[in-house]
Amino acid sequence: MLLAKNRLLELLEHLSTQARVYVPARLEVASLAGESTDSGTLSHFVQYAAGVQPDFELVNTTLPPKDMLFPQTQKMYRYGFDTDGVPYIDPIHDADEVVVFGLRSCDMASIDCMDQVFLTKGYEDEFYAPRRQKLLCVALACGQAAESCFCDSMGIDPNVAANADIQLVAGDEAFSLSAQTEKGQAALSQWQAFLSAGELPVAPAPTSCSLKVEANGLKDKLEQMYEHPLWEQISKKCLTCGTCTFVCPTCHCFDISQSNRMQMGERFRSWDSCMFFDYTEMAGHHNPRAAKMPRVRQRFMHKLCFFEERYGCSLCVGCGRCVAQCPVALDITVLIDQIGAAPLDEKQDVEGAVHAG
Repeated sequence: MLLAKNRLLELLEHLSTQARVYVPARLEVASLAGESTDSGTLSHFVQYAAGVQPDFELVNTTLPPKDMLFPQTQKMYRYGFDTDGVPYIDPIHDADEVVVFGLRSCDMASIDCMDQVFLTKGYEDEFYAPRRQKLLCVALACGQAAESCFCDSMGIDPNVAANADIQLVAGDEAFSLSAQTEKGQAALSQWQAFLSAGELPVAPAPTSCSLKVEANGLKDKLEQMYEHPLWEQISKKCLTCGTCTFVCPTCHCFDISQSNRMQMGERFRSWDSCMFFDYTEMAGHHNPRAAKMPRVRQRFMHKLCFFEERYGCSLCVGCGRCVAQCPVALDITVLIDQIGAAPLDEKQDVEGAVHAG
């Protein structure tokens, strides 16, 4: 099936009457520095509405789409006393029908990772599950890769998002659409008024990433490196600012807090970061990761080793957001290369491997 590019906005307008529709778009951002005001742009998946200009040329948005399933702040339940003085707890489930239009393969893979965390191993998160059930994922094949992209090194095809409901491929004048799930097939049957039969006259050339890493055997190597001096060396550079975790599409650490007013209140969860000192602080102020090095080690070991041990896939999808946004250029691709080059004999000098590249 084909969707003419000049009918895209018409389709999005139609869909927005039935569901919340999210598209990649650039946002103007103003920041204050002393007495001067600087403006810039960042990109994100934003709800389509009048005045929103989708930008499907973006390779990756600055911010990931995970907040559609795992909001940055999410109310969980209300509690208090009713008029008779009887205590109550009311869960808050606010899932709406959502269409995310223009996902890249790495972001679809990140949703697969989040599904593993929140929906498997005998556990189903009651707040995540209804949002996931009502989400339609429309993926767009990458026409090019950014300098920071390395998804194909992590086993992801930038040309096909395998688990997306609908796969889009952009041609010169139209998009080709193919359903990959029953939900996707049902959606295409409802979009017939905007579609036409046929195929793209010229298939786009496959996209590949210029940035490459060797991830084969990474988990097995890391299993032997928990006490390796490499971690102390790389942690010196880190600011523990948490930028990497907030732009990462798969990071899912959260904190739970509450807001109380008189005899009622609300409990909510908010994104947190394993890079922060107080994330692991316990009662009595004991903290198993009080120093910076264990926090840095935990982040990368979880991404590249622990998650794969538990779920069978890497928690890094190669989107390159952390590579692009880290203020001190603590590059995960360089770290992967360093891990590959690092000697397993802890007595050997790893200084050269740490600073290579």
